[in-house]
Amino acid sequence: MSVQRIDQLRKSMAAENLDGLIVSDLNKIRYLTGYTGSSGLLFISGKKADSYTDSRYTVQAKKQVKGARVHIARTALNQEMAKLPGIQTRNLLYGIDGEAMTVAERVRLQALLPQAQLIPSEHLTVELGWVKEKSEIDLIKKAVTISDIAFERILNLVRPGIRERELAAELEYQMLMLGSERPAFESIVASGYRSAMPHGVASSKKLKKGDFVTFDFGATVDGYVSDITRTVVVGKATSRQKKIYDIVARSQKAGIRKVKAGVAGVAVDAACRDIIKKAGYGKNFGHGTGHGIGFLVHTGPRVSPLSKDKLRPNNVITIEPGIYVDGWGGVRIEDDVVVTRSGGTVLNKAEKKLLEL
Repeated sequence: MSVQRIDQLRKSMAAENLDGLIVSDLNKIRYLTGYTGSSGLLFISGKKADSYTDSRYTVQAKKQVKGARVHIARTALNQEMAKLPGIQTRNLLYGIDGEAMTVAERVRLQALLPQAQLIPSEHLTVELGWVKEKSEIDLIKKAVTISDIAFERILNLVRPGIRERELAAELEYQMLMLGSERPAFESIVASGYRSAMPHGVASSKKLKKGDFVTFDFGATVDGYVSDITRTVVVGKATSRQKKIYDIVARSQKAGIRKVKAGVAGVAVDAACRDIIKKAGYGKNFGHGTGHGIGFLVHTGPRVSPLSKDKLRPNNVITIEPGIYVDGWGGVRIEDDVVVTRSGGTVLNKAEKKLLEL
């Protein structure tokens, strides 16, 4: 698939009269060529593609890279690229990723290519991987299954006295044992008052009876991720906890029902947000309803009040509304959803009813 992905990018380059495109973002290089090392640079011209890395990745690059010639640099990668025949021709236009490249890197690159014009062209690659191929969706499904099973396995450990970090460690261990390459991101385990923190990564806090506990985590399979959130209660839930959980659950269901190719991301967000607002908790839901996932945990299309994106078939997005009450606690429920022409297909199977553990 790497050749087709690079060829598709060439069409976008030609439409903007670019003579070449310099890709420095390692995630995008992986998507375009299959290379997974921590040192890399990719130069795409109208007919060829050249991949650069250093000697640490000689064997790996030659095995992984598809659709581009592999160069093992003896000096800085951009210096090696600047030696490419024809690249120093006067007045050529080269696209760069202005978001992935620092100002200092751009200055150094311009000094190496003094005859060229460097054009910010991140818009050409910003939507890479938004629309998934079947093989990509299959990998995401595997990552989702791993996260679902891992969650079920750690539920018997949720009890007063255990620390958030212990639960996070066990959760990540179970995902690794089930085949995950690594956690998709730093796992969130937030209990009690800390569950009101949407990104409350696991701390040394001990769980207490009556605490809400929010788990937000994901697995990685061949570079593709899952992203799931579940909220449970330690012991019996109070009437207030049940009420807020029910509002979030209804909000999430409404958002999932709204998912369909052609629907605006802002409309899906509104479907969730309106229920929370009508319940009187609009000010307690500050983040967007969701985002795309794939080879990145956060990509497009966006599902938020600020989104300008429309959903397309084979987007994979999260739907994750929440209510957060400072000093008391919070609830978030999140699933991964494949967009189709007829609706949204939820990939997660983990229990979503309020679990009292």
